[in-house]
Amino acid sequence: MRKKITKAIFPVAGLGTRFLPATKSVPKEIMTLVDRPLIQYAIDEAREAGIKEFIFVTSRGKGALEDYFDHSPILEADLRKKGKTELLDTLKSTYMDSGAIAYIRQHKALGLGHAVWCARRLIANEPFAVILPDDVIAAETPCLKQMVEAYEETPGNIVAAMEVAPDKASSYGILDIKEDMGSLVSVKGMVEKPASGTEPSNLAVIGRYILQPSIFRNLNQIKSGAGGEIQLTDAIAQDIANGNDVYGFRFRGQRFDCGSKAGFLQATVAFALARDDLRDDLSRYLHDIVHMEKAAE
Repeated sequence: MRKKITKAIFPVAGLGTRFLPATKSVPKEIMTLVDRPLIQYAIDEAREAGIKEFIFVTSRGKGALEDYFDHSPILEADLRKKGKTELLDTLKSTYMDSGAIAYIRQHKALGLGHAVWCARRLIANEPFAVILPDDVIAAETPCLKQMVEAYEETPGNIVAAMEVAPDKASSYGILDIKEDMGSLVSVKGMVEKPASGTEPSNLAVIGRYILQPSIFRNLNQIKSGAGGEIQLTDAIAQDIANGNDVYGFRFRGQRFDCGSKAGFLQATVAFALARDDLRDDLSRYLHDIVHMEKAAE
């Protein structure tokens, strides 16, 4: 019987330099889309997929991220005293059960593959998920839950994938497709940030993974790759070379790259427009901006 996916790794050690000066004192992962931090979207998605153990790979200066998941007795008492039960429920949704969350330090910024490798002892010999909070995916069924459902039918490693424009392929890990089966594609190779014109397809790896523990053995052996970092893509490609199955999964939903300022702003607008309490005012504001721009032309 195939083991269920109950553990997830969240690589959150990055400095978030593209968002300076905000990230000088605020970890990027707790910057907010509307009124929820990026990490909350990732945690909620993981919970919906059945994840029970949450492993954060952090670095110095991430104390505020760790504090975010703690109980807040004073704030809780104040909300209860004022009868703000809805806000109290919202606050409780941010809490993590004792023992459900663990923090591992990545002392050197050696890449995503190294960050995942840092959590190897907490994963042991089990399949596991990896979620990159920078990739926020709006979907009716959360992306990782879609992948877990696919995993239950398909053995091996599964990576979330989406088509990208050819001129953007050099910014991603790109799949070399063996067989296209619709939502799933069988993969015969992976290339991290291929040079323009050399990409084997336009199907890019996005920040959701279901991986087998053999990935850690591969990471033990891999030297630095693209950008001088230890690439997770290279470890997955090595699993293919070792005869293990790897699949790309075309998820249903819209992905926002919240590691970039433009993507973060786009996500903020999209998530706000999806809210009943914000949609009307924001729609009118956006309409007025567009109208004024057209009038000025």
